[in-house]
Amino acid sequence: MTDTALPPCPECSGAYAYEMGALLVCPECGHEWPAVADEGAEAPAERVVKDAVGNVLADGDTVTVVKGLKVKGSASGIKAGTKVRNIRLVDGVDGHDIDCKVEGFGPMQLKSSVVRKV
Repeated sequence: MTDTALPPCPECSGAYAYEMGALLVCPECGHEWPAVADEGAEAPAERVVKDAVGNVLADGDTVTVVKGLKVKGSASGIKAGTKVRNIRLVDGVDGHDIDCKVEGFGPMQLKSSVVRKV
């Protein structure tokens, strides 16, 4: 047994919770929840994404590409000055934090360092 008292079940307030790996389990109602309170859960909501100039970006903004970009599978790339409307901020792969649809190319992800807010 552990020396620390486990919290009661958040669903049924049962006092007989037990640890199973990284989860706490209530034998009375079967509810499972994380063993550690996730205090860092607010951090992604506070994440600030800035463009190449330093302007803060938000979902739904319109941006302009500031330099020419090569696109895999396409003979031509995205030219500097191309407007991209209705962006969506995401936790992308390899620094690509903007999900958007570029006219003539379709849906893709861009880095915030290659765009400027309009």
